Amino acid sequence: MGLAVGLMSGTSLDGVDAILVEISGCGNQTMFEVIDFECYELEASVKQKIKENMDIETSNVMSLCSLNFELGHVFAEAVKKICHKNQISTESLAYVASHGQTLYHLPKASAPYVASTLQLGEPSIIAYECGTKVVSGFRGMDMAAGGEGAPLVPYVDSLLFRDAEKTVALHNVGGIANTTVLKKDGTLDDVMAFDTGPGNMIIDALCLHFYDEAYDRDGQHAKRGSVDRTLLEEWISMPFFKQTGPKSTGREMFGDAFVKSIIEESKFRKITADDLIATATAFTAKSMALAYGEVPYKIDEIIVCGGGAYNKTLLQYLREEMPQTAVVTLEARGYSSFAKEALAFAILGNERIHNIPANVKSATGAKSYVVLGTITEGGAHVCKTV
Repeated sequence: MGLAVGLMSGTSLDGVDAILVEISGCGNQTMFEVIDFECYELEASVKQKIKENMDIETSNVMSLCSLNFELGHVFAEAVKKICHKNQISTESLAYVASHGQTLYHLPKASAPYVASTLQLGEPSIIAYECGTKVVSGFRGMDMAAGGEGAPLVPYVDSLLFRDAEKTVALHNVGGIANTTVLKKDGTLDDVMAFDTGPGNMIIDALCLHFYDEAYDRDGQHAKRGSVDRTLLEEWISMPFFKQTGPKSTGREMFGDAFVKSIIEESKFRKITADDLIATATAFTAKSMALAYGEVPYKIDEIIVCGGGAYNKTLLQYLREEMPQTAVVTLEARGYSSFAKEALAFAILGNERIHNIPANVKSATGAKSYVVLGTITEGGAHVCKTV
């Protein structure tokens, strides 16, 4: 077995998730043990630069160039911190698997733009600073094969949670929410996975705007508010929710521009802050439930993970939307809801090391199964991309 670190920084911008695992084997023979997990908060200045460069109105090529290398140092520091905490050297790692920070995602071509995706966090910086190989750029090869480059976690979901007795859905609620549906006694070809819409992104932005709070702890603001059903129905009628999978989305659709528009609308309609947060929470829950209308078989259990798993009001709304389906959090399966995506990329990094194809065609729309990721060799005297 070897030691590895998985890194993830998602659309919610709540920090860099770093997981330290001991891992061996590959494919269906993958074995791992989680040694430690930490979420290292992003400095306010870095977070602001990310937000500015996610916005086509405020980004520029010089800033993007600089941010790519700055984030490389941020990710390298996260590796150093979790290794130091566990009294191991970064050079002793078999590899670091870094998803990077998504700045923009264009899953479908829209003239004059081609289908594309952009994750920042220069892997050469991580490799040099930590003296170990780095696996990064996981989404590119799937898009080269005609896929949307997302979601990628379904491959790992299939490895870990496929069940012979029941159909299980893994619903990750980060900034954006996405689901992986694992058919009872199914195979990788049976997996269905796609983004379902907003996760915490709108809720977090509203909490920051109205209360200067990063998120709605335990869903307390939503619990105090009342859902505006008219507004909810307007949002859920957006074209995205009429699309069938594979489909993916991001801040381009549910980010700052959307939040600004609903805040202005709330002033006109005289909707209180907590009512707007409650409506946004119901929007996430309803869009999650709506997604299962695409699935041609009954969902026996939904396992919610990501930061949204800790929002009690969101879980309540989801249970009300799907009263015939068991809704639990990932903790019921012995895993951390926060740590799941970092773990997934640690496992995807291991698959790349072993040259195992790790995309799910039915999830991304790719024409073929492909090996995901690029390896950057590390060390003070060698740093090459292969």
